[in-house]
Amino acid sequence: MELKADVYNAARDGKLQRIQTSLEACPKEQVKLVVEAKTDGATPLIMACRNGHLGIVEYLVEKCHADVEQVGSVRFDGETIDGAPPLWCAAAAGHMNIVRLLVRHGAGVNKTTSTNSTPLRAACFDGHLDIVQYLVDNDADLEIANRHGHTCLMISCYKGHYAIVKYLIEKRANVNRKSIKGNTALHDCAESGSLDIMKLLLVSAAAMEKDSYGMTPLLAAAVTGHTRIVEYLIARSETTRLQRVEALELLGATYVDKKRDMLGALKFWKLAMAERYCIDKARLNKPSGASPIPAYENAVEVQTVDELNELISDPDSMRMQALLIRERILGPAHPDTSYYIRYRGAVYADMGNFERCIILWMYALDMQQKILEPLSPMTQSSFLSFAELFSFMMTDSRHWRARVVAFKDMMVVFRKSVYELGVGMTSMAKVPMTERDTTHFNRLLVIIMHLISLMCVVLPKATDDERLQFQKIAYQLVKMNPRGAKGYTPLHLACAKETSTVGRYPVCGFPSVNVAALLIKVGASVNAVDAEHNAPLHIAAFVKPCKTDLIELLLNNGAHLDACNSDHVSPMQMLVEDTTEGATDSACCCKCVAPLKYLTLQCLAARTIIKHDIKYEGCVPTKLESFVRMH
Repeated sequence: MELKADVYNAARDGKLQRIQTSLEACPKEQVKLVVEAKTDGATPLIMACRNGHLGIVEYLVEKCHADVEQVGSVRFDGETIDGAPPLWCAAAAGHMNIVRLLVRHGAGVNKTTSTNSTPLRAACFDGHLDIVQYLVDNDADLEIANRHGHTCLMISCYKGHYAIVKYLIEKRANVNRKSIKGNTALHDCAESGSLDIMKLLLVSAAAMEKDSYGMTPLLAAAVTGHTRIVEYLIARSETTRLQRVEALELLGATYVDKKRDMLGALKFWKLAMAERYCIDKARLNKPSGASPIPAYENAVEVQTVDELNELISDPDSMRMQALLIRERILGPAHPDTSYYIRYRGAVYADMGNFERCIILWMYALDMQQKILEPLSPMTQSSFLSFAELFSFMMTDSRHWRARVVAFKDMMVVFRKSVYELGVGMTSMAKVPMTERDTTHFNRLLVIIMHLISLMCVVLPKATDDERLQFQKIAYQLVKMNPRGAKGYTPLHLACAKETSTVGRYPVCGFPSVNVAALLIKVGASVNAVDAEHNAPLHIAAFVKPCKTDLIELLLNNGAHLDACNSDHVSPMQMLVEDTTEGATDSACCCKCVAPLKYLTLQCLAARTIIKHDIKYEGCVPTKLESFVRMH
């Protein structure tokens, strides 16, 4: 272990002599094990390639015969890249001499990371033109896309590397290739703001296509606020009059919310209106919308220049216009529509106007749940934002006095979150177990636990009817029997310390006696087990120092103190004080319960049967078999 760590650290730090000293005295078999061993997810060769230590790479490959196709995890720009081969690491970091060495020793130029990123794509991302040219000369495939369908040309456009884009086009890269979400290199260029690359793509026959959200590159530039690209594209002959109008209107909305430039927004909205009502052309009236939206304070889009001029004296009305325009042009399915509604709500919250914030966020949440797929990260983010907001409002601080949160608002969010979880469970059931990604499901379940905890705080002041409604939804949650990470039920989560970690900001602390009591009251089983056969009492017993009130709550509601998990450990064993010599306080758990008070003759009999390996299946009533088995 010490040798492995020493070689790894030396490879990372460029200490060739230290590596030679460490390995040359070792037998070949041990050398092979050391150079293939991973520390923090990476091998010595991968770290040497990542950090540009040519001499070490030469030594490991040529003298130690390290496999040039080994893979590991490395960090670039704060992000962990999994399954990265040495050539990918060297190409991403811009170490041309190491790239040449690895290719010369047979490294595959099209070997990919776990996300299907090639060394060529890595070099394109960071603008290493010389490496891009060398890899292409050595048969690197220009069209291998990553897991999102983004090609080398797309990422070069997005990062604004003109010389690489020009080279790839000369090598016949497909300028009209689409990603999984339907965007092309023109979309990436429009989002990044490079007008020179935009012109190069258009000269090379790039087509103005719509992506899966119905966005053209022109609208993409307007959404991101790249004025020069918008002005260039609306002047082109193939751009229709309506496309020009909507791009200018959307650009104005971006000036309001992203650039915070009200005069700039007014300028573009006036240009759009002049185009709509040009006296030499047929009027392009704005589509008549649905009923006024209460979340936008029943605002409607302005129709005349005079109405536009009046807006400048009312910044809040300008902001509502921006939301209306964005929703009309982008539609509710586009991520930016709900994002800017939530952003505007957050601004109101920062100003202390929580009522306006909650109204806007509710509207965005309704939109997300109608449009997005179940368990969408965006919907999940909305639920977390609500939990953080409610927690903030309810907490006293030196500069802030706690506010009263309306029980009905919390109830609406809680009901919607449980609904989202149920829809997610139905959706996941259609996917084979081996292909399920439960990350978002687990996170939503934890967020729901925090919402329950917050509601338990305000429950004493709720009416009888409100308490009943809350318990009904909690009962629905328990009846659904959702299982989170490690097979945890909601009651397991209520007893687990790690449930406290949910986002960037603290919300509620766990374990929570109040949440556990509520779940038990609505029918949660105190003896349900997780994937390792831990009951909620096991999870509670893990917590140090011991939470006596939580332990007693579980025991008083039928939890078994002597039920064993997969390691044949019972909560009673975990709760017994460690009196061994040299035991530290942190290793001990106080005797927070009197075991004899909770042990029955049935439990003792079951333990005796298990202890002496007595055959009981078929010999005792069927309903007792599971009881014996848990011991």
